[in-house]
Parts: sequence; C-alpha cells; structure tokens
Amino acid sequence: MSSLDFRQMTEADIDRVYEIDCLSFPKPWPKDIYYEEMRTNNFARYFVATLDDEVIGFCGSWIVLDEAQITNIAIEPAHRGNRYGEGLFQYVMNYAVANGVKHLSLEVRVSNLVAQKMYKKFGLIPGGIRKNYYTDNQEDALVLWVNL
Repeated sequence: MSSLDFRQMTEADIDRVYEIDCLSFPKPWPKDIYYEEMRTNNFARYFVATLDDEVIGFCGSWIVLDEAQITNIAIEPAHRGNRYGEGLFQYVMNYAVANGVKHLSLEVRVSNLVAQKMYKKFGLIPGGIRKNYYTDNQEDALVLWVNL
C-alpha cells in the first residue's frame, strides 16, 4: 500500500520540485529562486507531498504576521486526479492556522477551473481579478481568499 505524507521542504528537494514546476507551468520559477526563498526569505514556508518517499508535489507560501499568501502549488502530472493536491493544501492550511494565520489568499488562472473547484472546497471565495497577471500569456488571475 502506498504511503502519502507531507512535510516541510528541504534544499535536497529543490531539484525534484523544480522538475515538477517545469512539468506544471509554462514559465517555471528559476531553480535559484527556490534556494533563495529557503535561505534568505524569513516569510517563506515550502512543503512537499511524498508518495512512498518520492516527492510528487509542492506548495509554497509566505506568512507575514497573520496573513498567508500561497505562492505556488503543483502535483506532478502523472499523480493528478488522486486528491493529493487537496491533501497538500489541507496540510498547508493546518500549518498556517497552527502558526496564527487568520487570512489566506492566492491567485489562480481564470481558466484553471479544476484548481478553483478544489479551493472552493476549502472555503476560498473570489476577491477580485488581477488583469494580465500571468506573463506567459497575459491571462487574468482570480484572487481567492479565506478567513481561517
């Protein structure tokens, strides 16, 4: 039986996280950004989902005072559709609540209806539109937020 777990990301995970980022987004973050986030950004918190000890997904966040902003989240394409993203997102929300976060927000592509459906399961609601937010195609972002 497979074992799904969640934990904080380490620098040893960055190569695999970068690989998943490249498989998931048209403009992945440069690998050095992950190192910088983990080494110098005191607000950054990154987490991974592991299946049988293999990293299959990740989620980044910035926590400032009592607010959290999800920076990115992805599950490797071969593992999508199994609700692993829901488990990872729940883990990150639980971490946020345990660390005093009262409000959580994120941006999602207006065309990404699958992700929007998942976020709505967690009580996130639309708060606005960021016009031309995504640099690869100037797609708008839907801002979602929730009081925790």
